[in-house]
Amino acid sequence: MELTQYMNEAIGRMVRDVILSSRLSPKELRFLTQAAKTQREAARKRLHAEASGNPVPPFLITSVATRCNLHCAGCYARANHTCTDQIAKTEMSAARWGELFREAKAMGVSFALLAGGEPLARPDVLDEAAASGLLCPVFTNGTLFTPEMLARFDGHRNLIPVVSLEGDQEQTDRRRGHGIYNSVRCAMADMDRLGLFFGVSITVTVENLRAVTEKTFLSSLYGIGCRLVFFVEYVPVDGSVELAPGEAERGFLEQRLTALRDHFPGILFLSFPGDEKVLGGCLAAGRGFFHINAFGDAEPCPFSPYSDVNLRFGSLRDALNSMLFRQIRESGLEAEEHIGGCALFARQAEVAGLLQKR
Repeated sequence: MELTQYMNEAIGRMVRDVILSSRLSPKELRFLTQAAKTQREAARKRLHAEASGNPVPPFLITSVATRCNLHCAGCYARANHTCTDQIAKTEMSAARWGELFREAKAMGVSFALLAGGEPLARPDVLDEAAASGLLCPVFTNGTLFTPEMLARFDGHRNLIPVVSLEGDQEQTDRRRGHGIYNSVRCAMADMDRLGLFFGVSITVTVENLRAVTEKTFLSSLYGIGCRLVFFVEYVPVDGSVELAPGEAERGFLEQRLTALRDHFPGILFLSFPGDEKVLGGCLAAGRGFFHINAFGDAEPCPFSPYSDVNLRFGSLRDALNSMLFRQIRESGLEAEEHIGGCALFARQAEVAGLLQKR
């Protein structure tokens, strides 16, 4: 109950911070006012579920697409073969995603994070997410914002675009491809013109840590309308462990975030997994969130791709009560020290062992 109450209060503060950091255009103000009301109702549902012995996480992470039009260096999804150049025929249908989003809303989930692949490659799923009433941050590479797509986000303010940058133009284009930085900046300018609440997701490595936490860089984001910055620790692939932040880098980021939150009250700063530290460790396997991949497999975390429940037919409650999720929560693996952005990533053998035992 303490964790649920703490997370409810933290999410309530986050929604209030979003309201304070927005420019409060009439359309945005109406949406944010309703979002605050919706969040309070979801928090009550989670407390009731916790009291009845069936806790509900506030976050659902979904990888709704397999296709991506970019080939970013060190991409975890491509290394894990869950991201390709084409849409896989076996992707879960938009109709089924819609059922799961509505079930999540009814249970008391507050946020459904949409990722991929590239989620903008599935406009049909975006429409289902928009209709659910959940708050849906959409983590996108930022290159597919056609006028039609921008109109979709403008008309459905619960779809919150979060575009990816690696830092400045040189850093971003080196990892994501020539011209990507300018393409993303143009998309951000369009979103600012429409008065959208939008954010930026930054993969933090030992190479870009200091640059992406500099006030000059963040001021440039604020100046173009960005009101959310999401720092995500790099998860090593292809032997690139040397790029993953260690304890010294995490300590530096934690100190910088404290200073940045004071200096930029108009920006909401979030950190993964850094913000989990105060919550007693990793929130995977239903403790605070879980992941559904593009094929419907319920997984503890995007970086722990193991499953014993597929949600093409089952329910979200089936996933939360699965043997694998329960064993992970009871094992204490989430609270252990780790390298990279996921406590379970470095313990793949243990998680796989639990699945084999199942």
